[in-house]
Amino acid sequence: MLSLQIEIFLLMLMGYVLAKKGYFSKQTRTQLTNIVLMVILPCAIVKSFQVDIEEKLLKSCLFILVISFGIQMLYSLFNRLFYHKIDEDKRICCQYGTMVSNAGFMGMPVAQGVFGSMGLLYASIFLIPQRIFMWSAGLSLFAKEKTNHVLIQVLTHPCIIAIYIGVVVMILQHFGIYLPTAINRTISAIASCNTAISMFVIGGILSEVDKASFFDKDAFVYSFYRLILLPLTILFIVRILHIDALPANLCVLLSAMPAASTTAMLAQKYNGNAIFASKLVFVSTLLSLVTLPMITVLFQMI
Repeated sequence: MLSLQIEIFLLMLMGYVLAKKGYFSKQTRTQLTNIVLMVILPCAIVKSFQVDIEEKLLKSCLFILVISFGIQMLYSLFNRLFYHKIDEDKRICCQYGTMVSNAGFMGMPVAQGVFGSMGLLYASIFLIPQRIFMWSAGLSLFAKEKTNHVLIQVLTHPCIIAIYIGVVVMILQHFGIYLPTAINRTISAIASCNTAISMFVIGGILSEVDKASFFDKDAFVYSFYRLILLPLTILFIVRILHIDALPANLCVLLSAMPAASTTAMLAQKYNGNAIFASKLVFVSTLLSLVTLPMITVLFQMI
């Protein structure tokens, strides 16, 4: 868990240094943001759906899916109740960061490390609702067009199309039908660039931030909600409902992940507050070095 978090910071540091040295211009960052959102991330989404689901695990996986959808509903309710006292451009970033965590990159390997191969499978299923909300309700937060245009944009977004393809791939794999090797390896090669390039871009954006205002008060408030309050609320709910330990604990762990890198990616693409969004990613990831181990110990004790 610690090594993954350190890796993220080192990648952001590289992007930061490259930008400060003049090797990573704002125009380059904008172009890379488009490449990530239009090509690299869709490939990573399709890749994440390539999981084999045995018949005996289908019921458990469906149960995880229901829990994950319920958690997304909780996030939506939370966004309606909180963040009203901050500026709109910051509020959009906080609401998206609440809805979408970094469970994709950090969560899956951490789940495997804590819960073994079963944890990795459950994590893949858990992430399906997040990806749906991420590129529907989440994307609509940043898009400023009229409702009809937003709906069309969401439904035809490369990442949503990738979900359609991913579901088909997952179903076909269940029946023993796999993608051709050349296509699968191409998708894997592109998907493997996701974390490095995303963190480079965020590091580059952070190079524009005034050091005196780096640790924004609103970013710390958001991090408290994202890393402590929401996971503890979910832990309380799953214990009250007497949900089996493995799926319950996995849901709590994945709900305790920091802000997703796409918070800054989308803010950059749609001319939002990319600097504040990058602060959310940085501060919440930094604080998660402490909070994630604490949450892990807590759900094992209770």
